[in-house]
Amino acid sequence: MKEQQKKKAAPVLVVLILIVLVGAAGIVSFLINRYKPGTEYMAGNEYFNLTDENSVALIQNGELLEEQAVLIGGEPYAAYTYVESQLNSCFYWDEETKGILLTTSGGVQTLLPGDAAVAKTPGGQPAVQQESDGTVYISLDVVKEYTDLDYAYYSDPNRVVIRNEWDGVEQATVQSDTAQVRQKGGIKSLILADVQKGDTLLYLENLDNWCKVMTADGYTGYIQTEDISEPEAIEARTAKKDSYERITRDHKINLVWHQSTSTESNDAMAEMTAEMTGVNVISPTWFSVTDETGTISSLASADYVKLAHDAGREVWGLIDNFNEAFDETTDLAYASVRSRIIEQLLAEAASCGMDGINVDFENLKEAGIPHYLQFLRELTSAAHAQNLVVSVDTPVPQAYTMYYQRGEQARFVDYMIVMAYDEHFAGSEEAGSVSSLPFVQQAVEEMTRVMPADQVICGIPFYTRVWTEKFGQSAIISEVLGMDGAKNYAKENQMTETWDASLGQNVATVETSDARYTIWMEDEQSMEEKLKVIQSADLAGVAEWKLGFECADVWSLISKYIETNS
Repeated sequence: MKEQQKKKAAPVLVVLILIVLVGAAGIVSFLINRYKPGTEYMAGNEYFNLTDENSVALIQNGELLEEQAVLIGGEPYAAYTYVESQLNSCFYWDEETKGILLTTSGGVQTLLPGDAAVAKTPGGQPAVQQESDGTVYISLDVVKEYTDLDYAYYSDPNRVVIRNEWDGVEQATVQSDTAQVRQKGGIKSLILADVQKGDTLLYLENLDNWCKVMTADGYTGYIQTEDISEPEAIEARTAKKDSYERITRDHKINLVWHQSTSTESNDAMAEMTAEMTGVNVISPTWFSVTDETGTISSLASADYVKLAHDAGREVWGLIDNFNEAFDETTDLAYASVRSRIIEQLLAEAASCGMDGINVDFENLKEAGIPHYLQFLRELTSAAHAQNLVVSVDTPVPQAYTMYYQRGEQARFVDYMIVMAYDEHFAGSEEAGSVSSLPFVQQAVEEMTRVMPADQVICGIPFYTRVWTEKFGQSAIISEVLGMDGAKNYAKENQMTETWDASLGQNVATVETSDARYTIWMEDEQSMEEKLKVIQSADLAGVAEWKLGFECADVWSLISKYIETNS
């Protein structure tokens, strides 16, 4: 009986064992499949989103861009809009000539689409090509010639790897013989590229077990952390963006603007500067653009320049855009207008013996900035050929003027003069300082953030405003006063002066039955606080608006902080 039971139980046991074995095998198979790295590759054309044989992917500083380049005659070209905005703004499309203008210290080249006579690719093709849809393309080989960048072209699939950022870049070395870069951080993710032990990868991000990297040929993906070395910083390289060289002085600049509106104003210069000391540059307001064609008015005087030179001072003639008939947004867009302004200005400079040009184009509109930048490029190139210094006036950088591209302006011109005044101006909704100490500090900090300190001149005011606030009325009235004028006004009206350390100024106030009168004083004490900031930042110098508004003692005070050759 027992033997029969045993015989009956044996098949059941076998079945159970088989079930267990099959289950175990299934589990093992599941575990193997789960932890076995995926072997499927992602197609290169799919990864780079290439739709035809002439499309070229753009990878810039480790990022795959939506923008794409094209192959023309087997060579890579990038759209002008991309080149100008991302690589080099010196490539400027001129609607008048229907070509690319490239301005260097050697002059202006006009690169017309399809024309290989001026510039061409290594393969002999035109530097600029225009497709049937109107899109303008520039050869990347030509762009590289005039731009601080590295680039490499790879085929099958077509892609261009560009690098134009050099700070904070890290790399890692592959340490495994079987390492792979995958689309995502996971062993089942599609493979983008096989890498070899010893290969160098651009290190982008650490994600614990996986790191984001880019291969030398442009694949950005993820690699297991254990397969690469610790990242190492790539030695930063000093960028040289263009061939411009600045014309500078080996001493600090002390410039005073002379508001000259007539020949009588010119004649008064000698008397106005008789007691002036320390100033080595005088900038008379001689030139103004008067119409849309680029005609300029001039009060330039050779006798004026001679008197200044005899006193050891340079003359940087000022040109402004204050005439309402001129609009830089539209008028500077024409090469002929820019050329006309520059030709007249340089002819006047040569005729009277000027040493430099001061550009005072104010209230610029955002749409006009590209044309203004091109004007500065062309002006600087032409002025340097006559050994003329080019300086540019700019308001204090604030949110509503950030589109001025001051750093870009500084690429071309010799000095940038930040006008650290008109913090509160005629028409301001509230009374306040013309130039408080924090305002000056902001000017210096923002300017030196985007350009070298030795290129920045800080403009300070020799004037202030007396503010009248009538009780029961919302309107605020102000009147400009020079330094002595403000002192006399405060004294005559028995105003009480209180030093405000936070503003770096004495504040004078008085109230009558119907109004409050306030002056944020510009005096020797406020001037000294501003000069300390300028000296501490080791700027290129100081500029003052304007001659005739100063008090007698201010010249010696400025000289105490700004050492010049005068």
